[in-house]
Amino acid sequence: MRSVRYSVEKLTCFCRDAFEKFGFTAEEAAQITDVLILADLYGIRSHGTQRLVRYHKAIEHGSVCVDAKPEIVFETPVSAVVDGHAGMGQLISVYAMNHAIRKAKAVGMAFVSVRNSNHFGIAGYYAKMACDAGMIGICSTNSESIMVHTGARQAILGSNPIAFAMPAEPYPFLFDAATTVIPKGKLEVYYKADRPLTEEWAVNRDGCVSQDAGEVLECIDGKCGAGGILPVGGAREESGSHKGYGFGMIAEILCAITSGGATSNHHTRTRGQGAGTCHAFIAIDPQIFGDADSLRDSLSALMQELRDARRADESQPIYTHGEKEMLASIKNKREGIDVDVSTVAEMIRICEYLGMDSRAYLGDVDISDAKAGTYETNVYK
Repeated sequence: MRSVRYSVEKLTCFCRDAFEKFGFTAEEAAQITDVLILADLYGIRSHGTQRLVRYHKAIEHGSVCVDAKPEIVFETPVSAVVDGHAGMGQLISVYAMNHAIRKAKAVGMAFVSVRNSNHFGIAGYYAKMACDAGMIGICSTNSESIMVHTGARQAILGSNPIAFAMPAEPYPFLFDAATTVIPKGKLEVYYKADRPLTEEWAVNRDGCVSQDAGEVLECIDGKCGAGGILPVGGAREESGSHKGYGFGMIAEILCAITSGGATSNHHTRTRGQGAGTCHAFIAIDPQIFGDADSLRDSLSALMQELRDARRADESQPIYTHGEKEMLASIKNKREGIDVDVSTVAEMIRICEYLGMDSRAYLGDVDISDAKAGTYETNVYK
C-alpha cells in the first residue's frame, strides 16, 4: 500500500490542532500528540497517527470523556491507585507516571496503578519518562480481550505489553513489547495494506491459524465469539506459548488486579462508557542500590558487549533494545514520517468532521487507492 511522507512538524501541527478541536486544552493536545509522534518517530506505525481514527471514534461516542480528570483514590508513601474516570489514556498515564517519579525521588521507589482509563499509546513512552529522570521505569497495560491463550480458542486476556527502561550510554535500555505475538495495531496495518499475516500470529473462530487480518479483527471485535491473536510463543507449549500466556497474566495482575479495575475480558466499548483499561507505572531510583553512575556504567558495558558479540552474519549489526528506535528517530526527524494512504484518508475524514482544512495540513493527496471502510472506522457502529 502506498504511503505519504510528512515532516514531523506537519504531523505534529495536525495532531495538536485536531485534539484541540476535539475539546482538549492546548497543553493536553500537545501531550497526547507527543506520545503519538514518538511512536511514529520510533517506526512503530501501529501506535502513531494510525491510531487517530480510534481516538476519534472513542471521543465521538463517549468512550473517552474529554473533560475527565484523574483522581487518586488510595495512596501510601510508596503507592497510589488512580481512577481515570474514562479520560484520555495518554493524559492519565503521564499524570500517573509523574506521580510515581515524584514518590520514587522521595522514598526510592513507587508503584502507581490506574483503573478506568483508555488506550494510552506505546508503553515505552512512560517507561522512558522515568528513564529520562534518571530512574528505572516499568510500565504495563491491559486492553480489550485479544489474546487466545494456550489451549483456548476464545480471547480473554489483552495484548498486555510490558515496558522497561534504564539509563545507559550511548543509548538507554528500552524494551517495549506486547505479550501477544503482535499487537492489534499491527493487524490494522496489515489489513490496510492487504498483506497476509505470518503463520501462527492469530487464529479464527474455530481456533485455526488464520492469515486474514480482517477475519481476525472481526473476531476481536466480538462478532465471532472466538478467535484472536496468539501469545508470544505461538499456539503450542512446545514453542513457548505458555510463556507469553504467563507474561500476559503478570501484566493483568499488575494493572487490573492491583487497581481494582476491569480485567481485559470485562472491558466495554458501549456507547457513553469508558473502555475500563488499567495501567501500571513503576519508578525506581537506582541510588537505593548504591552509586547510580556505577549502575549505569555497568549496564552500558554489558550492552556494548552484546553489540560486540560474534555475529551470525558479519554484515548485520547486533542491536540492543531501544537502539533501533533511537536510530529510527534520528532518521525520521531528518527525512520525515511515512503515513499509509489509508490512514491519510482517515485523517482527511477527521478534518471534515472537525471543520479543518485538510489540504492546509496534509496537502492535495490522491486517496483513490486507500482501503475503503478500514476496520477502526466501523468499530463503534
